[in-house]
Amino acid sequence: MTSRENLPEHLRDTGFSVHIARLHGVSRNRLRGTDLDAPFFGVRTPAGTVPTFDHVEDPYERQRRARVHRARVYAPRLHTGHFFSHQTAASVWGAPLPLEFTDDDEIATYGDLDLHVSASGHTPFPRARGMVGHRTLSSMTEVTVHDGLRVTSPAATWASLGGLPLFDIVALGDHMCRVWREGRGRPTPGRAPLATRKDLQTMLDAGRRRGAARLRDALELVREDSWSPRETRVRCILVAGGLPEPELNVDLYGEDGRFLGCVDMVYREARVVIEYLGMLHGERWAADVERLARLRAAGWTVIEVAAPLLRRPEDLVRRVASALGV
Repeated sequence: MTSRENLPEHLRDTGFSVHIARLHGVSRNRLRGTDLDAPFFGVRTPAGTVPTFDHVEDPYERQRRARVHRARVYAPRLHTGHFFSHQTAASVWGAPLPLEFTDDDEIATYGDLDLHVSASGHTPFPRARGMVGHRTLSSMTEVTVHDGLRVTSPAATWASLGGLPLFDIVALGDHMCRVWREGRGRPTPGRAPLATRKDLQTMLDAGRRRGAARLRDALELVREDSWSPRETRVRCILVAGGLPEPELNVDLYGEDGRFLGCVDMVYREARVVIEYLGMLHGERWAADVERLARLRAAGWTVIEVAAPLLRRPEDLVRRVASALGV
C-alpha cells in the first residue's frame, strides 16, 4: 500500500491506532504518508485536522475543549489498563480549571496542553510525547466511562488535583457537587449532581494525597448551589475576608409577587445582591441589564463584580462590607 492508496474506510475521517491499522493490513510506509499527522506516538489523524477553537471566546472553555479533543485523538491507543485523569478528566467532566500558560507567558493552546493518563496497580506506566503519566493504587481511584472516554470518576478527579490553588479546588468541588434544584430561574431542575460532598470525602480518605491539607480545607468550602468558578471565587474571597457567607443562586420576588430574577449571591436581611458579570453580549447582556434594574427598583442594593474587581480582593471585601454596614 503506498501513500497514495486509500486507507480502509473506517480509518479515513478520524484518529486511529497504528496497531489497529497494521492489523488491517496498512503498511508502515502508508502510515508515513504526508496526508497523516502523528499527534502522539502510535496514533495517526488526517493531516491538518487539529482544531484551534479560535471561535470560542472564553479562554477557559477553549482550553477545556482542547483537552477533551486531545483525549479523543489519543483514545484509540489507550491501553486497557489506562484511563484519563487529573486535568484531562476534569475537562471531560466539564469542570473548571485555572488557565495554563506557556513559558513565554502566553495562554496555552492545543499543542501546549499535556494529556494526563493514569495506570493503576502493575499496569505498564503510560508514556508518550505530550502526555503526563501517573500511577495510582486501585483503592485510591474510581474509573468510569463518560461521553465515550474512560476517565476517573468526578470524586476521584477532584481528589487527584490537590496541587491546584485552594479556590480552584473549591470551584472543582462546587462543579462536581452542584444540585440542580427546582426554581423559576434554575436550569434543568432534577438533573443529578456528578458527585456529593460525601463522595469527595470518601476519595480524600482513601489514602495519601498530594495537597491533602488543601483538599480538606477546600472540602469545607464546597457548596451545592454555586454555578460558576467565578461565583465560587467571589464567595471564597468574601468569607476569607471575614464577611458572612451569602446565599447562592436565589430566586427573588417583589412585594407584589413579581419575579425579579435569580441572583448569584444575596444577603437577604441587608437586601444586598452580588452579581458576577462575565463576558456578556447581545441578548444576554440586555437581559441582565433589565434584571439588575428591576432589583434596584425594588429596593435591593446590587454590587456588580467584573474581572478587574475580582483581581482586587481587598476592594471587593470593602465594597460588600460597606453595603452590609459592617
